[in-house]
Amino acid sequence: MTAALTVSGLVAGYGRIEALHGIDIELQPGRLVALVGANGAGKTTLLRTISGLIRARAGQVELLGDDITHAAPEKRVRAGLAQVLEGRQVFGPLSVQDNLRLGAYTQRTDVAGQIDAMYALFPVLKEKRLLAAGTLSGGQQQMLAMARALMSRPKVLLLDEPSMGLAPLLVREVFNVIERLKAQGIPILLVEQNAHAALSIADHGYVLETGRIALSGPARALLQDERVKAAYLGL
Repeated sequence: MTAALTVSGLVAGYGRIEALHGIDIELQPGRLVALVGANGAGKTTLLRTISGLIRARAGQVELLGDDITHAAPEKRVRAGLAQVLEGRQVFGPLSVQDNLRLGAYTQRTDVAGQIDAMYALFPVLKEKRLLAAGTLSGGQQQMLAMARALMSRPKVLLLDEPSMGLAPLLVREVFNVIERLKAQGIPILLVEQNAHAALSIADHGYVLETGRIALSGPARALLQDERVKAAYLGL
């Protein structure tokens, strides 16, 4: 079976600073992979390199078997890759509904039907659909950012710190949505500082330390690993 996403020997950085030192990860169809690690470990850099916002210096990124290492970001979106950026990054002055329409810029058919599907998945967005996105709460903006990414009907979804800055009740709500997306068969690469929450819903996990994969394995096994418990689970 062709992997949904394969990253091989990926090297990337900023200026003279190398932030990723030969990363290898794999995401299988219909699976959820969690990438956990401390601040500065390179998690966001990895997602941004996969989505083309940062140029890879070496290595390869494959989406459903196709090499996209040097493709422009918008071509990666058209190929089926979507990323929910850290910090939500919604278009504040625009309405909720217009944010969703922008997420569908690669789609030419049944955009209205896709918007209705997002309202079914995130009922609060339907209630707020005519309001400026900037007036939403942090949790509502996170849901909008996820819905906007889903408007492109992605074949692979990248989620960068979806629980950041949210109250515990909203964190649970966001993770419930992620589990529903997984149940729909969308392959998901989840970057998350809340290691316990991420590994609890993931199939497989990777632990990133200073730009290198320090540990990997089934998510349940990582939850029981003493090194992971001590470093990331507060146990």
